[in-house]
Amino acid sequence: MIEQALEFKKTLLSKKGKPWVMAVSILGVTLMGVTTFYTLNLSRSRSPKSTVNTAVNSPQVEAISALGRIEPLGEVINLAPPPTQGGAKIQQLLVQQGQRVKTGQNLAILDDINRKQAAFKAAQETVKVAQANLEIVKAGPKQGEIEAQEAIIKQLEAELEGEMLTNHATIARLQMELDGEKRQQAATIERLNAELQDAQREYQRYENLAVDGVISQSELEQRQLELDQARKSLLEAQERLNKTINTLLEEIAAEQSQSRKEINSLGQQIIAAKANLNRIAEIRPVDVYKAQAELDRAMAQLVEAKTDLDLTYIKSPMDGQVLQIHTYPGEKVDDKKGILELGQTDQMMVVAEVYESQINEVRIGQKAIIKSDNNSFIGTLEGTVHQIGLQIGKKDVLDSDPAADVDVRVVEVEILLTPESSAKVSGLTYAKVITEIQSFKNN
Repeated sequence: MIEQALEFKKTLLSKKGKPWVMAVSILGVTLMGVTTFYTLNLSRSRSPKSTVNTAVNSPQVEAISALGRIEPLGEVINLAPPPTQGGAKIQQLLVQQGQRVKTGQNLAILDDINRKQAAFKAAQETVKVAQANLEIVKAGPKQGEIEAQEAIIKQLEAELEGEMLTNHATIARLQMELDGEKRQQAATIERLNAELQDAQREYQRYENLAVDGVISQSELEQRQLELDQARKSLLEAQERLNKTINTLLEEIAAEQSQSRKEINSLGQQIIAAKANLNRIAEIRPVDVYKAQAELDRAMAQLVEAKTDLDLTYIKSPMDGQVLQIHTYPGEKVDDKKGILELGQTDQMMVVAEVYESQINEVRIGQKAIIKSDNNSFIGTLEGTVHQIGLQIGKKDVLDSDPAADVDVRVVEVEILLTPESSAKVSGLTYAKVITEIQSFKNN
């Protein structure tokens, strides 16, 4: 390229009569030489520098700092009675704070246990009665009951027969009495009627004598009185006959009506007694089914009573450690805090609050170093990122820096501690820590 520039210079110098052209040509050649020199030097300097940059771009370890808190694996459980046991009080507390418990272990007993035990005992007795009834139905009728029922039927039939005989006798007696009264009163009426006719004839004769002046007027009046008395006696006898007949007829009708009622009643009793005998003597499948259904219902009530009784025992849902007790014997269970707090302190973890802007640098499996924020433990803890939260929220662990933004948006990251670190802080649930999550980032 330099040779071309010199050749170009000679060509320009060979041209005479144009001094400005020569000046421009010289300047151009000079600039071309400078440019060529700079280009060559730049190409030489880039070759070794590229090797250096390749080494710088290798991954560098960085740390993501975040505040956090120590918790047992699976979080802390506030153990409380079921909602159906609302308003319950503690009768007996079976554990102490810090005590380790097993799944299904009784931790506390509620104060309504006595009532639930009595209900369970009553349900057991009901089951026994239902079982006995079922066995009785399956065994069939007792021969003594059959014979007793047959005796009742015979007694009722005898009473019916006696009632019918009594009724016939009573009706016959009343009918005979009626007939006798009729005959007696008829004879009396006949006699009085004859006396009335005699009195009428005697009065007629005296009346003729009085006209002829043979007897006095007082004697005629006497015969008139006798005639009136005979008429009155005849009328009274006729009325007495009618009254007697009516009275006896009413008695006969009443006796017949009462007898029919007694006969009908006895007939119905006999029908019912025979039906009861058939019931006693028969083993119907429906009776066995009914007795079995009653036993099943009693068994269901027993299971329900047992379930209610079991609810008075507060059991541990997992293996863990009693972290804190909120309710003691005699106290009402707090609706929010429950009876006690339970956690799996054999495996502890740290819940770190990572800023939303840094969460994309966190991966499951990354190592983390944890320090105490207030010297609750000495040294550091080690752990591994176990789970990354799926929601973004506000900070829960407050920073000691008064200028820190408490409304900053964070994501909770669970860091599983090593067994050695877990044992070191198993009694420091909710302790505040500072977490450094190791992140690999390229420059």
